[in-house]
Amino acid sequence: MFPAARFDDLTPGRQWSFALHDQVDTIVAQDISDVVPAIERLQAAVAQGYWAAGYISYEASPAFDDSLSVRENEEPGLPLLWFGIFRRQEVCPQLEPRAGDSASYRAGPWRASVSRQQYEVALAKILDLIRAGDTYQVNYTFRLRAAISGVVNDFYRDLIHSQDGAYGAFLDLGRYRVMSASPELFFRWHGNRLETRPMKGTAPRGRWSAEDHAFAARLHSSEKDRAEHLMIVDLLRNDLGRIAESGTVSVEELLKLEQYATVWQLTSLIAADVPPATRLQDILSALFPGGSITGAPKRSTMKIIAELETQARGVYCGAIGFLAPPGFDGPKACFNIAIRSAVVDMQKGIAEYGVGGGITWDSNSAAEYEEALLKAEVLSARAASADLLETLRYEPGEGLFFIEEHLDRMQESADYFACCFDRNAVRDAIEIEVSKSLHALRVRVVVTPSGRITVNTRKITDAFTSFYDENQPAKTAALDHHPVNSADPALFHKTTRRETYEQASARHPDAHDVILINDQDEITESTVANVVVKIGNTWYTPPLNSGCLPGVYRQQLLAKGKIHERPITKSEFCDATAAALINSVRGWQRIGVRPQSTL
Repeated sequence: MFPAARFDDLTPGRQWSFALHDQVDTIVAQDISDVVPAIERLQAAVAQGYWAAGYISYEASPAFDDSLSVRENEEPGLPLLWFGIFRRQEVCPQLEPRAGDSASYRAGPWRASVSRQQYEVALAKILDLIRAGDTYQVNYTFRLRAAISGVVNDFYRDLIHSQDGAYGAFLDLGRYRVMSASPELFFRWHGNRLETRPMKGTAPRGRWSAEDHAFAARLHSSEKDRAEHLMIVDLLRNDLGRIAESGTVSVEELLKLEQYATVWQLTSLIAADVPPATRLQDILSALFPGGSITGAPKRSTMKIIAELETQARGVYCGAIGFLAPPGFDGPKACFNIAIRSAVVDMQKGIAEYGVGGGITWDSNSAAEYEEALLKAEVLSARAASADLLETLRYEPGEGLFFIEEHLDRMQESADYFACCFDRNAVRDAIEIEVSKSLHALRVRVVVTPSGRITVNTRKITDAFTSFYDENQPAKTAALDHHPVNSADPALFHKTTRRETYEQASARHPDAHDVILINDQDEITESTVANVVVKIGNTWYTPPLNSGCLPGVYRQQLLAKGKIHERPITKSEFCDATAAALINSVRGWQRIGVRPQSTL
């Protein structure tokens, strides 16, 4: 049973969640003139020992500064401000990722409110305004909508686990449910300290570790992204300076890279001390709405946004958060920037999700549109619960084969997925398990996202073959015809998510192993090994980009020059003079290559 309000921090290493119970009042503002009185009411309730949780919509901005322009909402529904008042706060269990692929709800297809052509027209107008000096940066946004049905609250579970951000929030308003997986802090107010952490600059995650690091480095060195980000840092320094004690505004972290499940982000931390008599409306008058979702300068840019965007933003780009009563051992207020956020209309069965990005003088319409859609990947990139997995060989007298290389790969995947991983503890657990064995073993190591280690072993009788032996009996290998998605990061990390491999094996029950192909008609790997193919006098293996696991033994052979990387088409595989499977447990295993005509 979901509470009316809950907040979830899924940041690795500091996960915590709490819910608010026993709602005694609801404070709502339907008109601009109602907003500040509503805030005064909720502050009075908090002063009496109650908790407050809710949102302030983007269109509430003129309540704090009447020079700010917003678009009128043509479809009245959600109020400008909504807060529940609660008696009790309770730390609650985290929402675990759903196991498996079965869904308790349906959402989709998601349709954009603005076509690519409409986006290009708007961007051209923005660039003209930038050249005219009316603005430096405009955060232009649009919406995605989809029909939604079933256990809608599980959509929130998937949303937050697809982002793993610090500022997840769920609000049940009755007809509407507000669900946020925001990674961006609007402000945290703790004692007399006020801090904000703007995000500006986005890049996709890579699929494997090296590609991922390359994408992150490219973002961090991007002149365009750095310039956009620094504009917003300057804007927020000025905003904070309006209410800060003199000389206390400081940039404590600048252009920091932050890793999320689907994107890299550039962030900075700006902090200041505020006078003891500061009220919530004082903070909102100085900061709201957040500069990262408007652009700079704020006033003229918000006028442009109101003219060019096709609908009101609503909760999206506003702020969602809570106020704590006196005596709470934590912040007295904490609000996110309501990005990566959805509103579900339970009456109509419609979900709406906002996306956008900052437009500057050197923006490219195609790239900006793709970046906006990238931010919507949290809607489909559901994080299935999975553990890290390694399989390696042990032989008495020789020890563990490639142990450090296996630990390297596991460490890289742990970093990629932000899992807890203690390399020394994993090594110790493996060595303890194999220390008394007099037999060759296949060692299976599993590490959960929380760092729990399990080691299992079983005897093996197959010898390790360190070269291709044409006299070795050939194993039968079936060629699958269901292409894998080479853009799926799961293919590049060894985990307990093995549905792709299990389904391929089930389609070919009589084969020793199954060779997978991608959507380019290239072979990728087998269900348990990398694949090598002899073309002419040279052994080749598919590159990682084709969609295969970076095998430990594969990397050893590449480093020694015994095999080489190149894409291998299905027909090349079928016409090859020889083929083999390679892995670090059994080495080389010869496989029979069927003629093309039989496939």
